[in-house]
Amino acid sequence: MTMQNKPVTSASEPTAFKFEWSMISRHGGVVALIAILLFNILITPNFLHPQTLFVNISQVATIAIVAVGMTLVIATGGIDLSVGAIMALSGALAPLIFTSPFAEANPELGLALSIVVPILVALACGVFNGALVSLLNVQPIVATLIFFISGRGIALVLTNGNLQTFTNPAFSYLGTGKILGFPFQGYLVLIIAACVWWVMAFTVFGRQLLAVGGNERAAELSGVPVKRVKIGAYVICAGLSGLAGLIVVAINSASDAARIGNLMELDAIAAAVVGGTLLQGGRAPIFGAILGAVIIQLVKYTLLANGVADEVALIAKAGIIVLAVYVQQARKE
Repeated sequence: MTMQNKPVTSASEPTAFKFEWSMISRHGGVVALIAILLFNILITPNFLHPQTLFVNISQVATIAIVAVGMTLVIATGGIDLSVGAIMALSGALAPLIFTSPFAEANPELGLALSIVVPILVALACGVFNGALVSLLNVQPIVATLIFFISGRGIALVLTNGNLQTFTNPAFSYLGTGKILGFPFQGYLVLIIAACVWWVMAFTVFGRQLLAVGGNERAAELSGVPVKRVKIGAYVICAGLSGLAGLIVVAINSASDAARIGNLMELDAIAAAVVGGTLLQGGRAPIFGAILGAVIIQLVKYTLLANGVADEVALIAKAGIIVLAVYVQQARKE
């Protein structure tokens, strides 16, 4: 009689269960998105109305842009809690610039400066965060907590804590414009995601960034400029956060330093993790972060549209992070 070899399985974890769990961990985000979409199509009134879709795309754009930057930082094994404060600072600077006497006398130059200067300031904030982490070896959560606290304070000082309202159609186009009926910021998200994905897939910097997150010591011994790579990740994240702050201000035609970017760090981290970014680093699924951002926004919209309090939406987002981390750990085992 011929003996057939059978795969060895654990008594406590059958093969069928392992396969099923693997499928869930790899495709859970897509399944969750489909489930949320079906629920809203069937239950939520006016979900497919063009205005509802426009609002959701507008809201998800800022989360997605910041989530792409957060993905790079987490891929290095770090974290950035300052993204919301950077959004507030960027959003405070723009109206101050294009409503200044100089900008009113030179409207085109003023408009350009109101976009370029805030993003340059945001990039400088990223250099500050990255330098603390890389050069001074400050823990990322502590290093970025510094600007999490001080960044919004600087924005409030610049605006005297006042709400800045304005009428500037050219600047507002950044948040309310449409091309072929699709929101302008939606195109920005796709362009940014494609560019960052290309950098991660086809450039030395992308490979070095993943190497740093995978094993920093081994990367350093292999000649990877670990400090520069880390600073680069924080700079990109901060720059994208600055752009997101401009979009929020453009959408509302107003800047409120006390509110812009509030809890964005939670949304961005949740989107990155749900999209498959490993908290220990070494992986940067850029389009996964976009998928995660869509899920986070739709969860919030679904709860609010069906009469659930905003506070419950915060709990739901925290629960999503816990679930995503649990799935990651279970997949590793």
